[in-house]
Amino acid sequence: MEPIRIKARKGLLIALAVTLAGAALYLAFGNTDISRDYKNIDLTDRLSDTELRLPPPGNGAERIFLFGFDRRTNPVEDARQYIPFLKYLEKKTGYKFMLKFAEESALADEAGRGDVHFAIAGAGSYLVAREKYGVIPLVRGLNEENKAEYRSVIVVASGSNINKIDELRDRRFAFGNIHSTQGHVIPRIALEDHGISLKDLARYEFTGSHLNAANAVSSGRADAAGLQDVLGMRLAKEGFVRIIYTSRYYPSSGIFANKNVPSDVLKNIMKALVDFQPKGRDAAGLYRWDRTEMPNGFVAALDEDYAEMRKYMIKFGIIPKSKKAAP
Repeated sequence: MEPIRIKARKGLLIALAVTLAGAALYLAFGNTDISRDYKNIDLTDRLSDTELRLPPPGNGAERIFLFGFDRRTNPVEDARQYIPFLKYLEKKTGYKFMLKFAEESALADEAGRGDVHFAIAGAGSYLVAREKYGVIPLVRGLNEENKAEYRSVIVVASGSNINKIDELRDRRFAFGNIHSTQGHVIPRIALEDHGISLKDLARYEFTGSHLNAANAVSSGRADAAGLQDVLGMRLAKEGFVRIIYTSRYYPSSGIFANKNVPSDVLKNIMKALVDFQPKGRDAAGLYRWDRTEMPNGFVAALDEDYAEMRKYMIKFGIIPKSKKAAP
């Protein structure tokens, strides 16, 4: 089967500011296969600042903050969703924001070290960064039911003879990012609840994103994959995959900050995030925000919201049991 593709209007360009190999580059994208990695993006087509629609770095007087993010789909689609959102934050706070790609599984470290000031990420990335660097939780996303929770689904190819999660023993499994809640931790919990550990699988791999995991299934490289619920349901509806398991709910993705971000900045951004109305006043200009894990906006987050998920991540060896989060 051909790789699943994100459709884009012919000639449509989307751009973002991104630091790659230590250099700030303005990137332009056209139609892109979801299986492509950002390392393969053509850097030859530069956009003007007007076309970019994100301000270039200021002269030091302006406050510019970098946002990192867990990869959900592909660089093009993720950027289309997040850039209008950053424009909303600019309007509400007066600060300047830019997107920055992280290497696979590196977002927690980049946010913890301060290479990015804020991260749009799942509970898994937050907990890794919290344990290692003491990052600050800001908000969690609200789903369609206005609850700060989400699920994972386990999918197989539409023509697969696998019908139940119990049948995945000795099969090949595709996870997303190793720190991903919906793409790794929740599917791991589901497998363990059905008596299947990693050693019981014929093979498993970490593909780096939800869509990469879906492509592993659709291409026949994997027999099953764990995906974000919204994405998995959409791909199932479109006939690319078939859902064989839906998990219970867990605390949703959100936004966290490096602990050295000034308190006044945190206060102002926190207010803007909680005030965000993506289905009402602030809907204009957003791109497919309903496909994110925060379609109804945000609610304030606390570290204790993630207590159960922390236990599982310790159990799976993703974060150490003995290490305490910095204050």
